[in-house]
Amino acid sequence: MDYFYIITNKLKDKDYRITNEIRRYIESHGKICFVSEKDGEGHIIPGTVPDKIQCGLVLGGDGTLIRAVRDLGGRSIPLLGINMGRLGYLTDVELTDFRTALDSLFANEPEIEERMMLSGTFRNNRQDLAMNDIVLTREGKVRIVSFNLYVNGTLLNTYHADGVIISTPTGSTGYNLSAGGPVVEPTAQMIVVTPICSHALNTSSVVLSAEDILEVEVCEGRYGRQEQVSVCFDGAEQTTLVTGEKVCIRRAEQTARLIKLSKESFMKTMRRKMKGN
Repeated sequence: MDYFYIITNKLKDKDYRITNEIRRYIESHGKICFVSEKDGEGHIIPGTVPDKIQCGLVLGGDGTLIRAVRDLGGRSIPLLGINMGRLGYLTDVELTDFRTALDSLFANEPEIEERMMLSGTFRNNRQDLAMNDIVLTREGKVRIVSFNLYVNGTLLNTYHADGVIISTPTGSTGYNLSAGGPVVEPTAQMIVVTPICSHALNTSSVVLSAEDILEVEVCEGRYGRQEQVSVCFDGAEQTTLVTGEKVCIRRAEQTARLIKLSKESFMKTMRRKMKGN
């Protein structure tokens, strides 16, 4: 690889000291390196990513990497996460090892993991993507809300809960895990549905095919009350939906492409990073 692009979490490298150190190391080996241009909200400015980029280096934690995937949209740039966060399931390299990782990228074609993403369509054909999850949660007062879950047009279940998480395998170690959902090997192809604080004794997660098409409908509240819920993509973009509105969720055409340098298995990584957390 010869053309690199650094995507920095400005909260974790405020003075760009680490960013510039990595850039200098890349350029000292005769390679080309660009640093991302960000707006005031920390997003990559559209149209500023050079065409020749072969590898994106993401400095931060899992949230930074997920934001980078979303900001790059349809660009299929392979990304390598360099961990400056806490757990870092998605970031493959620790900061102290960046030189070794770069030397490997200079010399060899790396393994690239394709991670499935979700596409959600809602009001007026608005659409967004999620690498981790699409979450619907109640707004306002603390009370349960009812959600109908349709799979391929057939009603599967009605949840009475604080919300519903629709997760990719990559996102299974996030909110889904905290809500009691299963951990899924991240390169698997499936969709996980997990209710949040369900008001039932026998409600558990459902694992569906990646080819299934899901619809989550906001149901009417007690005494005909109109409910309001928030639909959120990867903890970022958020929209309010009301009774009768639906989100249609399916596998996205786009995938997240993550560079895999570590030989450590996912299960070993999870066991190591979850210890004590």
